[in-house]
Amino acid sequence: MNNPNLDITIGIVGGGQLGKMMAQSAKSSGYRVIILDPQKDCPASQVSDQQLVAAYNDPVTLKELCQLSTVITYEFENVDAETLKQLTNTSNFPQGVQVLEITQNRILEKNFLRSNGLPVGNYEPVYETSHLMPALEKIGYPAVLKTCRFGYDGKGQVILKDSSHLPQAMELVENSECILEAWVPFSKELSIMVSRNASGQLSLFPVSENQHRDNILHLSIVPARISSNIEMRIQDLAKRIADKLDLVGTLGIELFLVEEETIFINELAPRPHNSGHYSIEACNFSQFDTSIQAVLGLSMPNIQLLKSVIMVNVLGQDQEKVFELKTHKPNWHFHDYGKKEGKYNRKMGHITILTDCIQTTLKEIDDTRIWRNN
Repeated sequence: MNNPNLDITIGIVGGGQLGKMMAQSAKSSGYRVIILDPQKDCPASQVSDQQLVAAYNDPVTLKELCQLSTVITYEFENVDAETLKQLTNTSNFPQGVQVLEITQNRILEKNFLRSNGLPVGNYEPVYETSHLMPALEKIGYPAVLKTCRFGYDGKGQVILKDSSHLPQAMELVENSECILEAWVPFSKELSIMVSRNASGQLSLFPVSENQHRDNILHLSIVPARISSNIEMRIQDLAKRIADKLDLVGTLGIELFLVEEETIFINELAPRPHNSGHYSIEACNFSQFDTSIQAVLGLSMPNIQLLKSVIMVNVLGQDQEKVFELKTHKPNWHFHDYGKKEGKYNRKMGHITILTDCIQTTLKEIDDTRIWRNN
């Protein structure tokens, strides 16, 4: 009897670490995987059946991917939505382009959230330099100016604490359309992952408490150290957003907690998220498992947190010391993304640490002295 799983091929647009972990999840269930990425031997290709080497918006190669794949998904939001719209149909691209189009543009994303009565901070569009000062008059200092598209890990943004930062802001607006956001005086940065299939079934993950350094995620603590009331409100927000978007696949929702009771939504990411990596070891199903199940139209599982956990990012400057650490930390789970070149502040891997005591494990991480000066 033939194995029916081998008749299913999942095409993934993008071959970075998220694509790699999606591919690993798909392969563990017996599916075939094809990666589309311009970089030969990209991380995801190392664990997949085939790679198509081409630009993400190459129409000829995207069409080939459609023809070879049972279903297509993507690992990051800056895929060319218009090209996908022209080359795919609902039978092999169940996610569609609506969520991509909204989340690719920060103004569209904020407008979507506000129009649906979801909590966001004040913001103003800044399409050209003449819009910046009127926007600042409305928002005031401090504020954050961000490019509408293609910004991540602090790239494409300027924090304006006072008028001395205006030259940097003007330079940013000269090169791209932007959004000016009021600074939110948060007490905690949080996130939640939600996966949803086309039938509306949801898998909802625990809330993660996140710490950033240089605008890059440093570590995530799960469960977040918040009240049960805040956790339930965030879960409710995640359900509402997923349903309003008619989400198929996985969505990461970043939030700010202000004075322990007020929640603001910061950003949406229409794919697995760095702060959800802990789920590989700490949950009964990972965010990558539920991503695959969602795009295949399978029933969605109820997520259980098996144990408290801390996830730590490994950046380029950490890599050698972390490699040496492996001999001393046999109970830590080390993940290497398989990137050839370790650059400063480039995400090269992560570590997952299951724990009985969050505070003790935070001290254990600090005692390694690897991350103190990052």
